[in-house]
Amino acid sequence: MQELSRREVALLKATAANRVDLTRSAEPDVRVDGLPFCDPTAARALVHAGLIEAATPVAPGDRAPARLTAAGAKALGLAALAA
Repeated sequence: MQELSRREVALLKATAANRVDLTRSAEPDVRVDGLPFCDPTAARALVHAGLIEAATPVAPGDRAPARLTAAGAKALGLAALAA
């Protein structure tokens, strides 16, 4: 993944703060504080890049809390340093 946008960094920070959930699907729906994230394409890119994942196993189509992966935590740390 290339340099993260401000929206992507904001989503990673919200995920680290336990404010994000997502559906288990090929194209997951991501919500922050119960509302759809403003940039679903960016949110899905973070999931597909392996920076965010479901924190618990769920059936396809069900929602689960999201968590940062090790790569997501590293990306967030690097983004914070660049800011």
